[in-house]
Amino acid sequence: MLNFEFCSPTHFVFGKDTEAKTGALVKQYGGTKVLIHYGGGSAVRSGLLDRVEKSLTEEGILFETLGGVQPNPRSSLVYEGIDLCRKTGVDFILAVGGGSVIDSAKAIAAGVLIDGDFWQYWETKTPVPASLPIGTVLTIPAAGSESSHNSVITNEKTMVKRGTTGQCLRPKFSVLNPELTFTLPAWQTASGASDIIAHVLERYFTNTEDVEVTDRLCEALLLTMVHETPRVIENPTCYEARANIMWAGALAHNNVVGVGREQDWATHALEHELSALRDVTHGAGLAVLFPAWMEKALPHNPKLFAKMATRIFGIENTGDDTETGRLGICAWRDFFHTIGMPSTLRELGMKEEDLPYMANRLMLKKDGTFGNFIPLTPADAEEIYRACF
Repeated sequence: MLNFEFCSPTHFVFGKDTEAKTGALVKQYGGTKVLIHYGGGSAVRSGLLDRVEKSLTEEGILFETLGGVQPNPRSSLVYEGIDLCRKTGVDFILAVGGGSVIDSAKAIAAGVLIDGDFWQYWETKTPVPASLPIGTVLTIPAAGSESSHNSVITNEKTMVKRGTTGQCLRPKFSVLNPELTFTLPAWQTASGASDIIAHVLERYFTNTEDVEVTDRLCEALLLTMVHETPRVIENPTCYEARANIMWAGALAHNNVVGVGREQDWATHALEHELSALRDVTHGAGLAVLFPAWMEKALPHNPKLFAKMATRIFGIENTGDDTETGRLGICAWRDFFHTIGMPSTLRELGMKEEDLPYMANRLMLKKDGTFGNFIPLTPADAEEIYRACF
């Protein structure tokens, strides 16, 4: 196990009707003038925004609102939010929505305090040194941004999608009411589940040996998602299944399952190019790409893939780790297909000429590679893209 430092200070408030506590939580963490940041009309139509505003008013907290966050959040709205906060004296950012809203809120919170262009930190993946405090009311379990120190933004001018980190970006609190996810369409539910699974797999595939504790934690989350996702797609108002998925999403990306081990993140890098270029739903892109990446990575450590197959899907080891591992990869493909995810990039609207273009836009390390489990080149990236086109 590698040396590590881990601090996850987010205050979680989980359960039914917990959005009513939002105002008290903002006050607890020092907010006096809030920017409520949200996405499209669902937060308004459902009455959630009204309930959040009511809770702030009851605590005597002033607020501004800024909606319009799109999936794969855009830099232009971040700039608008930064300007609004500076002009109105906002001292707390409240995200009401899913991962895109929260990522955008984090960028605004950092940008208010950055001297210069916030994008410089995202483009270079430089950790953010400071930000306004952030709170969240989560409506889509997927990105894990409600408990992570990460934020991913797309720059419309260059159509580049990049992310950065910073401990200051961890929300002060996150309100998690599974009932707020009852009306999610099956596509969003499945895409979110695929994103959660991918966050765990990026950590599970490691070159660090003897990390049984985090191996088992990863496997517990993966088993939960494999069990609960079909259940909630069949019965969207199943509170218990929604609750398990919502909590799994937070645990999958606050890094409790990733400490002490090298992590990969090649598949996320591959997918970011899809969503930057063609506005692909992030989880759906990951569901297509991860099995293709697994096929590429299988020869590197067949034993780990065989362990995944036996522990997650109950596949009996055939005595050949490569064969067993490949059965596990097939099981992931079947699972993603079963929950309604696409199987090819073509289904996601990608074009064949996109493949070399995306491969050559990847952000590379100094040695010209990306990923850690197996170092990949742009040529490898194009091979993976073509394998699932």
